[in-house]
Amino acid sequence: MLGAKIRQRRSELSLSLGDLSGRTGLTPSFLSQVERDMAEPSITSLRKIAEALDVPIFFFLLDSDHHKPLVRKSERRVLELKESGVTYELLSPLDFVGRSMEIVVTRMTPGCAGGDHPVTHPGEECIVVLHGEATVRIADEEYELAEGDSIYFHSSIPHQIRNPGSVELEFLAAITPPAF
Repeated sequence: MLGAKIRQRRSELSLSLGDLSGRTGLTPSFLSQVERDMAEPSITSLRKIAEALDVPIFFFLLDSDHHKPLVRKSERRVLELKESGVTYELLSPLDFVGRSMEIVVTRMTPGCAGGDHPVTHPGEECIVVLHGEATVRIADEEYELAEGDSIYFHSSIPHQIRNPGSVELEFLAAITPPAF
């Protein structure tokens, strides 16, 4: 499903695999494998693809049957990147008209980081640790968060979240404007 959505969006933009490769820095052969669901992109690669295709990451999970404000637990959009050790669950509706915020629960296995390097995007984020512990790097500062701690920052500043602990990290993030 992920590969088909990427291929569909690439086609809508009239981009070849070579064009997408040029925009992402990923090889055409890797992108072809992703589109055929033969390879799973890392979160960093998926962010590059989404940015190059001018869509939020969760766009790849969108279907046309969800036009409602209520999101049941059983209906949450889940993006699981097994090789990366990261799972995202979108708590806010994907296609709610005029939405300017999204809420995401993220789970990270011990030792995992949310990407290979710090990321930036427009807007602001507030993160609350629900379980485990997190190290949040914002620019040159690192903050250690325990269960129940929160941090608020401008997401245009390079930032990265890691799980330094020995148990799964689970945190809730409110992001505006929607970045996934």
